[in-house]
Amino acid sequence: MRLIELQQLFRFLEADKRKFALRNHVMFKLLATTGMRRQELVDMTWEQLDLEWDTVRIYGKGNKERVLPLHPMVLPLIQKYREQLEPFRLHPKEPVFTNYLGRQLDPRGLHRIFKEVLQHAGLPPHRFTLHHLRHTFATLLLRSQDDSSSKVDIRTLQELLGHESLATTSIYTHVDLEQKNK
Repeated sequence: MRLIELQQLFRFLEADKRKFALRNHVMFKLLATTGMRRQELVDMTWEQLDLEWDTVRIYGKGNKERVLPLHPMVLPLIQKYREQLEPFRLHPKEPVFTNYLGRQLDPRGLHRIFKEVLQHAGLPPHRFTLHHLRHTFATLLLRSQDDSSSKVDIRTLQELLGHESLATTSIYTHVDLEQKNK
């Protein structure tokens, strides 16, 4: 997903007024700004969010734990989302994101919601997957290397993405080189 398409998605999320718009807004901005996997998002409980330190503790593949910073753009969204939920939904062990029945979202449900949001945003649903948000996160971080104040090295990116192998993360350096060549 290119930056222009991500911006189009974000503009739609910010303007959407449908019933689950705020939940969707938080979910997709979290995915795009943390690089977490869809399974990590649907498994997330309130105890994993630390709004004092602006971080989220993620349990990834193989139950490996990592702490990710929360982007300043998602902090007020999370707070607003919390305020609209019934108090029992905020129990530390409760899932952060639920479906229309109040049950924990599953990855397929999240996928369906994403496709619907893409369509409403005027983006072709068949062209994008949730994993594109993760790729966009990684690619944008690597591109920020051109700005010396926000350098991200490949090891840091590996840690943020929760990759076991540096070889997996290095795929993004090739993608970035291709972009630079263009």
